[in-house]
Amino acid sequence: MADPATYRPAPGSIPESPGVYRFRDPGGRVIYVGKAKSLRQRLNSYFADFAGLHPRTQTMLTTAASVDWTVVGTEVEALQLEYSWIKEFDPRFNVKYRDDKSYPYLAVTMGEDFPRVQVMRGAKRKGTRYFGPYSHAWAIRETVDLLLRVFPVRTCSAGVFKRAGQIGRPCLLGYIDKCSAPCVGRVTPEEHRALAEDFCDFMAGNTGRFIKRLERDMRDAAAVEEYERAARLRDDIQALQRALEKQTVVLGDGTDCDVIALAEDPLEAAVQVFYVRGGRIRGQRGWVVDKVEEATPGELVEQFLLQMYGEATIPREILVPARPPDETALIELLSEQRGSRVDLRVPQRGDKKSLMETVERNAKESLAQHKLRRASDLTTRSRALQEIADALDLDQAPLRIECYDVSHIQGENVVASMVVFEDGLVRKSEYRRFSIRTAEGDVASIYEVICRRFKRYLEERAETGELDADADDAGEREAGHGAGTPIDPETGRPRKFAYPPNLVVVDGGPAQAAAAQRALDELGIDDVAVCGLAKRLEEVWLPGDDQPVILPRSSEGLYLLQRVRDEAHRFAITYHRTKRSKSLKESALDQVPGLGPARRQALLRHFGSVKRLREASAEEIREVPGIGRATAEAIVAALRGESPSPAGQGS
Repeated sequence: MADPATYRPAPGSIPESPGVYRFRDPGGRVIYVGKAKSLRQRLNSYFADFAGLHPRTQTMLTTAASVDWTVVGTEVEALQLEYSWIKEFDPRFNVKYRDDKSYPYLAVTMGEDFPRVQVMRGAKRKGTRYFGPYSHAWAIRETVDLLLRVFPVRTCSAGVFKRAGQIGRPCLLGYIDKCSAPCVGRVTPEEHRALAEDFCDFMAGNTGRFIKRLERDMRDAAAVEEYERAARLRDDIQALQRALEKQTVVLGDGTDCDVIALAEDPLEAAVQVFYVRGGRIRGQRGWVVDKVEEATPGELVEQFLLQMYGEATIPREILVPARPPDETALIELLSEQRGSRVDLRVPQRGDKKSLMETVERNAKESLAQHKLRRASDLTTRSRALQEIADALDLDQAPLRIECYDVSHIQGENVVASMVVFEDGLVRKSEYRRFSIRTAEGDVASIYEVICRRFKRYLEERAETGELDADADDAGEREAGHGAGTPIDPETGRPRKFAYPPNLVVVDGGPAQAAAAQRALDELGIDDVAVCGLAKRLEEVWLPGDDQPVILPRSSEGLYLLQRVRDEAHRFAITYHRTKRSKSLKESALDQVPGLGPARRQALLRHFGSVKRLREASAEEIREVPGIGRATAEAIVAALRGESPSPAGQGS
C-alpha cells in the first residue's frame, strides 16, 4: 500500500478554483473521481489528517499512487465533467448504480418507415420512443392488446412484415383488425405513421382528445342509424378506458414528474423511481448500489440524478427524499439538458408526500429482497465465511457464529440477546435472551452475558462428560459441527447451551470485545474467537488490538457480519420492548385500591404517560371521568410514595 505523503501535491500547487480531480493507482487506472468548489481546500483535506479520515477514504488513499485535476469555470461544468469521467473510467471507489433487474419498456420504432410497437429491454436506440419502464412484460402486452383496437399499428418483426408483403396476404392481426396491414398496402406509410403518432400521444398522457373524438363519432353514427359502427366505437372507447384504468391516477391531470426514494443501510442502498405522466404512474424502476464510500442521503441523491439523467428524458419536476449538497448547480445542469426549467422538490405534505412514502416502501422492499437473494446463495455464503476467517486469522471458517447485543433505555430494563448463524444462515431455534442483573453499562452487560452463557456451556459439558475429552474426541466433535444441538436424555429436549460457537461477535468496539474476551479467559475457554463490530464505521475490532480490521465495502464477509449484528439488535430490541411494556403495566397504579383496568386506561389516555400523571395534582386527576377525590389522592400517594391523607381515606 502506498503512503499518501509520497504523492501529495506540493504546497501552493493546487488551484483554488472549481474543478474535478482523479486518484489513480500504480497502474494508472482511475480509482476515484470527485468534484470541488475549491480544489485546494478539497484535496488538502485528504492529506492534512490521515488518521481522522473515514476508513474507506483511508483505503482509497493507500490504494492510490497519484492525483491530478482539471480546472473548470463553474460548478455546473464540474458536475458535467465528473459525470463524464465516472462514465468513462468506472472508478472502483465511486458509488455505482446498477439495475436490480432488467426492466422492459414499451417501444415504438418511429425511426423506421413503418413504425413498430414492441417490448424492448437493454440499451435504448436512436429514433425509438420509449414508455415505462414496466415491472412485467405481460403488463405491456395487455396494454398494447387493448390499444391496438383503436390504434392498429404494426407489431410484427421485420421478417414477418417482409414475407406478408411478398405473398400479398397479411398476418392474423390484419384479419381481426388489430393491425392496419401496411405490409399489403391497406394504408399508406403516411397514414400508418399518423396511427403510430396517435399511439405515442395516448401513451404520453394526451388521452382526453382521443376519447372525446370517439364519443363524438359514436353519437354521429347513432344519429344516422349506423348502429353497428356506433357499437364498434363504443367498444373502442371502453378499450381505451380499460387501458387507462391499468395506470393508477395519483396526482392532478397534467402532472409530469419522477418520484425518487431511498432505502439504505451502512453497506448498500436501494433506489426506486416512479414515473408519473399526466398524473398517472406510467412506470417504475429500481437500482441497488454498494456504498463504497461514506455518503449522506443528499449526496446519494446527487450521484443518482447525475447517473440516471445523463441520457434519460428529464421531466419538469423531480421529487427527491433529500436535497443534494450542490442543489443550485444540479438544477442548472438538469435544466440545460432538458431545455427548460426543472424543479427539484422534497415533498412535505399532500398527495406528493403520500406518493413519496409509497415509493419509499417499495425501495425498502427492494433492498430486503436483494439482501434475501444475496444471503440465500450458497457460494456467496461460503465466500463470506472464508473472508471472515482470513480477516480474523482463524484456523477455519466460522461455521457457527453467535452475536450478542445489549438493549436498554437510560439503564432501565437492560436486556441482551444471543442470535446464532450456522453456515451463514439464521438458526432461530438457538436464539436466547437474557435479563441483565447488573446495570453498570454496556461493557459490564456484555461481560455478564458472556459469563452466563459459557458457564452454562461448561456445566452442560460437565454433565455429558466432555470436559476431559481428548484431542481426538474434540476433532470428532469439530467434524460434526452443524449436525444439531445435543439432546438432554432426561427431558428429551435440546440442551440450550451445550454447543460452542467458532466465533463470538459483540455489538460494539474495542471495549466490548475486550470484555467478552476477559469473560472467556476467566472461564478457561481458549478455542472460541471473539470480535466486536462497531456500528458507526463498520469496523471489526479484535481484543487487545489498537487498530480495527477494515474489510472492503464490497466484502461478503462484512455483509454477513453486519447481518448477524443487525439480527441481534432486532432480537434485543424486541425483548426490551416486551419487558418494558410489562413493567409499565405492573406500575404503581396497580397498587391503588379500587382502580381497575378501565380507569387505569382512562388515566393514561388523559395524561399520555405515567410520568405526566405523576406530576399531576389530585384536582387535575379528578378531571378524568370516574375518578373521585379519594381515589385521586390515593393515586397521588401511590405515584409519589406518600401515605394518603386522613381526609382522603375517610372519603
